[in-house]
Amino acid sequence: MTSGYNKTRESMTNHHPTPRSEEPQDIQKRNFLKGLTGAILGFMTFFLAIPFISYLVPAAKEGTEEKFSKVPNFPSLPVGKPTKLTFEYVDKQGFITSNVVYDVWVIKHAPDKATVYSPLCPHLNCRYNFVNGEFACPCHGSVFNEEGKVLGGPAPRPLDTLPYKIQGGELYVQWELFKAGVPEKVVV
Repeated sequence: MTSGYNKTRESMTNHHPTPRSEEPQDIQKRNFLKGLTGAILGFMTFFLAIPFISYLVPAAKEGTEEKFSKVPNFPSLPVGKPTKLTFEYVDKQGFITSNVVYDVWVIKHAPDKATVYSPLCPHLNCRYNFVNGEFACPCHGSVFNEEGKVLGGPAPRPLDTLPYKIQGGELYVQWELFKAGVPEKVVV
């Protein structure tokens, strides 16, 4: 009986399949697919990272450049008459671009000289109007003359002027927001 047991055991050990070695073609295909998958994932990561990188990189330069926007209709303005003009400013922050519409009060003195006022009252940043030869804030009663000086009301300082330049007869304005309710002109 022992011989039968040994024969069965021998037959079992002899019939185990030996592991087959992989063929070189299979290895090459697998390595090619691994490389292709890695390349595709690398390109996808690179292209998805571009907006993030562009958001970080311009931040270092943002404060150094002056951003002037063209204000239309300046050449046709009458001399000496305060006129409210509207212009569009393209705001770029990282990869987000938005168009913002601003208005300003402009008094044209000559083809190459003007006064440009922020449309916001220095008291609480309300919008004022030009009525009966004066700038008047309807919210809290501040009144200013055409030179921007305070004539009455709670405004702590004169009207805020904005930086501008005139090139080729066209007006370009740099929009700035000023802190309200303080006696000095402070850019926010």
